[in-house]
Amino acid sequence: MRFLHLADLHLGKRVNEFSMIEDQRYVLKQVLNTIEQYHIQSVLMAGDIYDKSVPSAEAVLLLNDFLTKLSQKGIQTFVISGNHDSAERIGFGADIMSQAGIYMAKPYGGIVEKVTVEDEFGEIDIYLLPFVKPATVRHFCKEEEIQTYDEAVAAVMRQTEPDKAKRNILVAHQYVRGAVRCDSENMSIGGIDEVSVENFKDFDYVALGHLHGPQHVQSENIRYAGTLLKYSFSEVRHHKCALIVDMGKKGDIRYEKVDIRPLHDMKELKGTYYELTSKCFYEGLDRKDYYHMTLTDEEDVIHALELLRTIYPNIMKLDYDNQRTRQNKEVMLTQNIEEKSPVDLFEEFYEMQNNLPMTEEQREIVQELADKIWEVE
Repeated sequence: MRFLHLADLHLGKRVNEFSMIEDQRYVLKQVLNTIEQYHIQSVLMAGDIYDKSVPSAEAVLLLNDFLTKLSQKGIQTFVISGNHDSAERIGFGADIMSQAGIYMAKPYGGIVEKVTVEDEFGEIDIYLLPFVKPATVRHFCKEEEIQTYDEAVAAVMRQTEPDKAKRNILVAHQYVRGAVRCDSENMSIGGIDEVSVENFKDFDYVALGHLHGPQHVQSENIRYAGTLLKYSFSEVRHHKCALIVDMGKKGDIRYEKVDIRPLHDMKELKGTYYELTSKCFYEGLDRKDYYHMTLTDEEDVIHALELLRTIYPNIMKLDYDNQRTRQNKEVMLTQNIEEKSPVDLFEEFYEMQNNLPMTEEQREIVQELADKIWEVE
């Protein structure tokens, strides 16, 4: 059977106050084309379907449209909730939707839901484990001492016991120890949310969500699909793709990655104001991509963001890298204040604040202003 493994759609997400909904609509159309082109039979969606537990109306409508089209194509779809989702909202109407081939996992209730599908090699059991916390599992395993995420998932797996004679797939949303994280994911202090890869040893394939970079962990058969879009500048070098999983007879699994092209890519540019305003003309940059720009001018460019956005309308972030920003001097009270002129005092303050002396032109401007102020007094 041929599966498409998706995760972390984060529908409705905003990045630096920019709505991603049109970008998400754009890549989901590519996913539907991929499903048709590669003859996908089932889709595994491993959590963080929405970006918030109470999603926006447009995010709900986008998911509704996507699932409806999957159902119309006869694609069996298996969906679990992630840590960004409300498990109750994802599981709402699950019994009705299953009649259309859309299996929405209900909140964890002491057992992992299982759906059995069949192909020419026999049955495949697909287990749907929504994101779980220790407190959630503790409620159903009162006889066990469960303090960590690893202990919680281990307890869940002990109760699951898949039939090893069959082919077994687990769809889950947890952080597996050893996987690589990035800044756009929720971090825990001290790695308390880590779970061991040993928890999943009885499954032929583990379709994971939670981490945004596509990767496998220790085993080729334990994989994060990653996001379809870049959701922070820590993901600039990520190669986003849709992951096809071909499951033949037991022990025979093959993988194929299909490139996903974003509506707007996410890029970083660094240089002086003049260099950045020239790059789009000389280097053929897509001006509508999302940009993090770093100015290296030693003096701040007045209204730099507004001016640059006339060329690059989707600048998400702007900062400086110069002598002033590389050093953080503490501003201290100067000595012998009474003996110094206002211009001298301002010049000392300017140098401590900016790690640079004032230019002669700047000193003349300050002197002119000081003269006017003192003239008024």
